[in-house]
Amino acid sequence: MSIILSSISQGLLWSIMAIGVYLTFRILDIADLTAEGSFPLGGAICASLIVAGISPILATLIAAFCGMLAGMVSGLLHTKLKIPALLTGILTMTGLYSINLRIMGKANITLLGKETVMRTVQSYGLTSRMAVLGVGLIASLLVIFLLYLFFNTEIGLAIRSTGDNEAMSEANGIHTNTMKIIGYMLSNGLIALSGALIAQNNSYADIGMGIGTIVIGLASVIIGEVLFHQLSFAKRLLTIVIGSIVYRLIIDLVLQLGIDPQDIKLFSALILAIALSTPLIRKKSKFGKNHKQVLG
Repeated sequence: MSIILSSISQGLLWSIMAIGVYLTFRILDIADLTAEGSFPLGGAICASLIVAGISPILATLIAAFCGMLAGMVSGLLHTKLKIPALLTGILTMTGLYSINLRIMGKANITLLGKETVMRTVQSYGLTSRMAVLGVGLIASLLVIFLLYLFFNTEIGLAIRSTGDNEAMSEANGIHTNTMKIIGYMLSNGLIALSGALIAQNNSYADIGMGIGTIVIGLASVIIGEVLFHQLSFAKRLLTIVIGSIVYRLIIDLVLQLGIDPQDIKLFSALILAIALSTPLIRKKSKFGKNHKQVLG
């Protein structure tokens, strides 16, 4: 039971990052590697501000805003300088590594004994695990609600249209480059927000905490899509949360089996590979059954 609760609480915090990855990967149809840099950026800024005596809630919001700035840089590089999306992400991610080191002043910052969002909630009489669960649930539901409202506005619909058919969107007078930049900003703002929350939950921010972020985000998105098909936008966001929880549960179970923690990244890649190949396996399986029926 403790493993399940831990997986749910961790999955909720990571799901915010996965939703950010979803915005560029599915909505804009862009593979954005900026996530590998904006995730630790959120943790670095949040931890540094908390150590400096800033309110943890304000520090978390500032971290999310700085993530949006990182996304804006990627968006400008991609749209204005016409650098391919994959190279754009690599450039921004590489630059953010040095920036994150500058922000922290060293490879990691500890938050032990410092006031965090989780400890603030815990002060109301909750256990540490329930505090994390409560913060994760409120944060993820709030993000989904705000995104649902935003993507039903004119700008939100224009962003979705840009991702679906850029040429047609331009023909209808939509400034697709601007929509892409906004999408980049929203995505990396959420990723940095997740990084800030996870740094507070772990009680430290580390320069290497972003390694494998994109794989974790994509795995959560794909698992949600494999489990649930053809859903509305709001329900799709909810399935990403479920996918993130399932992913964390798988990782926790693997660790319980005695697997070396240093092999977790390998298992993450394997989980993503299996999730990505599942639709093709299903398609071939259905084709094989139909073929047998025709022959029969």
